[in-house]
Amino acid sequence: MTDLMNLYQTDYMTWVQRTADLLRAGRYAELDIEHLLEELDGMGKSEYDELESRLTILIAHLLKWQYQYQMLSERWREFKGDSWRGTIRVVLT
Repeated sequence: MTDLMNLYQTDYMTWVQRTADLLRAGRYAELDIEHLLEELDGMGKSEYDELESRLTILIAHLLKWQYQYQMLSERWREFKGDSWRGTIRVVLT
């Protein structure tokens, strides 16, 4: 196991900094490829999970608005969805 691989287990932030430095310097042979790929895969999955979660909540709110309109408070009746558009746009960019 290389020093960089050990660093991943013991000091994650230093591992990130060193990995970025190695990439910038073009020293690809020294990279901890296994953990780097694991992190990249995780980034994509977490963004997808975040988007899925926000869309699920939005759909639940829209269903409440459509089917329980009479029981909703005044604040709910004024719902336009603008804040949700913004949060979903942030996740997508």
